[in-house]
Amino acid sequence: MKNISLATIMLSSALLATPEVNTLTEVFSEAKTSGNVKYYYIQTDKDKSYTNGQNTSAYANTLGGKLSFDSASLYGFRGGVTFMTTNPFLLGPNVDASIIGRDNGVRVEGNPSGDVASKGFSVLGEAYLAYDYKNMGIYVGREVIKTPLIDAKVVRLLPSAVEGTSLYYKLGKTTKFDLAYYSAFKQRTSDVFINIIKHALGNQTKTITGSNSGYVGMFGLNHKAETYSLKLYNYYASEFMNSLYLGGSYDLHIADTKVSLKVQYINQRSIGNADSYFDANSATYGGKISVNAFGFKAMTALSSAKFFVAYSKVFKEDTKHDGLVLPWDGTPLFTNMITSNDLFLSNYGKSLGSDSIYIGGSQGIKLGYVQKFDSLGLDGFSTTLSYLNTSNSSFNKDQNDYNIVLQYKTPESFTLQLKGILVQNNSSADASGTISQLKQLTQYRVIANYKF
Repeated sequence: MKNISLATIMLSSALLATPEVNTLTEVFSEAKTSGNVKYYYIQTDKDKSYTNGQNTSAYANTLGGKLSFDSASLYGFRGGVTFMTTNPFLLGPNVDASIIGRDNGVRVEGNPSGDVASKGFSVLGEAYLAYDYKNMGIYVGREVIKTPLIDAKVVRLLPSAVEGTSLYYKLGKTTKFDLAYYSAFKQRTSDVFINIIKHALGNQTKTITGSNSGYVGMFGLNHKAETYSLKLYNYYASEFMNSLYLGGSYDLHIADTKVSLKVQYINQRSIGNADSYFDANSATYGGKISVNAFGFKAMTALSSAKFFVAYSKVFKEDTKHDGLVLPWDGTPLFTNMITSNDLFLSNYGKSLGSDSIYIGGSQGIKLGYVQKFDSLGLDGFSTTLSYLNTSNSSFNKDQNDYNIVLQYKTPESFTLQLKGILVQNNSSADASGTISQLKQLTQYRVIANYKF
């Protein structure tokens, strides 16, 4: 796959930079440049009763973003590259590296906030060659994707990315099929593309799967009609696990009010060598991976306000590893909060832990309210309030999350967000399913983002 990646970079660069004849000149003149510049401040404070309580406050500043060059199409071919960078400054002795190089630190030093994690980096996050013909096409190289379980999260500074090959086929205007082979993954706080299975399992990859390499084969189906949509994704992670995601939505009108209803179901099973290994080492891993999760969400809008309620349940299986396994930045449940540390479980080798609503046996209820103030003459201003209660028979106390977001957004390109977060009894589970709770966590974020 390294050869494919190198060839893709060369071909993409050639397609973007070769003005030989009139058609190539037009490709050049119609190429698109886009990107963003983002400032990010984050501060995290933890209750002093937490382990190593003397290091309970951490913060960071960074300035970064991405720059993309995408060519126009020439005989169906197109190419592009995306450069990504994060540049921290004015760091204190205790660094919250979740906006810098946390994954680099975990992979290299085993430390999520050490010297390596606190260093900025630049990376060629995307480099692709694509070919489109009528209602089908192929994509080769590095790519930022958004699917339920492999997702380029935008809650931090940079997105994650995958490396591989994907195909799509469109059936009319309503249905799209995707088929993909992914061999490498770059987490959002890393500048290195790691074998996608090794990223999930780290130094235990060969012990668990029998090999230090592997792949994820993905099938996707999206169907969107006027009042409803359907979504199906299956991810086959070789010698590790199979994950199925089903989702659906339906829009209806009650009087003059539109109501949107959504449902989701997730099933995960260990397969191959991993299935046998987890079964033989159940004391360490809780048994074979066996996960079933369900979610529901209802949304409506009244004038300049939006309301939603969501519910999720991860079913408990006492003799199995029943917490959702999320190695590749996916946080799919409708009840997910921006406080969720499951994003940290997408760090190198950390995929077999779980957090809050993703723990086996957890039930979550989330309420949300979004208010715009354009009608008061405050164009672009809005607030988002959300609350999540997570209960689990294995918890000493329920987890409660409170989020407030104040946002200003111009019609064109600039967004400013102030975020305040409070989590009581923040809950996590290790690979064996053992629960630990942190009494209180508070977090503050300032995010200024300019898109061009």
